Amino acid sequence: MSNRRPMPPMPAPVLARAARAALGGLTALLALVALAACQTSRPPTVKFLPYGNDYASKPDFARVERLAPLTIAQRLELTPQNLAVLSQEEIDQIYARLTAGPVPDGPYDGSIIFAKGGGPERISEVLGGLRELVVNLEIEQMKILGETLWKGKVFYRGPMELRNMIDLRGAVATAFGVKEADMRTFQYHDKKVGLLFPAKLFCGQSLLDSRRESIIIDYAFGDDLDGYLDGVDKIAGRNGLQVRDEIRRIRPGFYLGRAYMGRVFVLDFTLFNPQVAAAGLAAWQGGGGNDEDCWPGSPAPRQTAAAAAAAH
Repeated sequence: MSNRRPMPPMPAPVLARAARAALGGLTALLALVALAACQTSRPPTVKFLPYGNDYASKPDFARVERLAPLTIAQRLELTPQNLAVLSQEEIDQIYARLTAGPVPDGPYDGSIIFAKGGGPERISEVLGGLRELVVNLEIEQMKILGETLWKGKVFYRGPMELRNMIDLRGAVATAFGVKEADMRTFQYHDKKVGLLFPAKLFCGQSLLDSRRESIIIDYAFGDDLDGYLDGVDKIAGRNGLQVRDEIRRIRPGFYLGRAYMGRVFVLDFTLFNPQVAAAGLAAWQGGGGNDEDCWPGSPAPRQTAAAAAAAH
């Protein structure tokens, strides 16, 4: 089997039409929220193999992993802020050097990344012009777009389900014609947020790097899950934007994710749970335990503390 990464699929006109019909403004919302909340930071000291703008110049992921494996120290250095200053190719090279880790459980704070070479231009391809879509929105909808709605994800490891934490429940309910009282809620830090866009969890093949599995977040059959609200949740489903996420673990409590619409990549995101990070970091740094729930490939890229120290 070739180790070359798969060619990115071209967006389908059918998906673009479904997007406009189902969206009503919420997909563009994520783009504007992320751009408004963008933070800057110094790039991490992770090594990247050279690359150019054309697909043929992208290095093979197996070669990246062999020549520049991620050390424990480098993983500890990574944050949502310094990942956000990297190019899409650099983020891809980091993702390909990770394994899935365990399926998370509980709430994880979310942060969206629009890297150079990905992000709004990808969404624009899928929707047939993001700028046109935004211009055509009503003023009141534009106000909603200016707010930070997506807070993260809540994982339910037992039944292998997930739901997204969404702020401004009343505004979302009004925008999409659903009753706020019908919306599931979750206590997020010091406030109550809505739980929308249910999805199923499983281990499956990464759309970027097929050498090992990722944790898949699949919205295609969210209508099979309790609490599904057709007026809004269908946006992410098989008759809407056909959203599919995949995640891999950077370190305990911290995951790097990729979001797709109809198998077209649109953005990166991170998920973080400080309690899980604090509880699992010491054992992880020491190399103890095998907590992989998905197939990690062979060999796995993880380095022990001793190997990381020797590498320096």
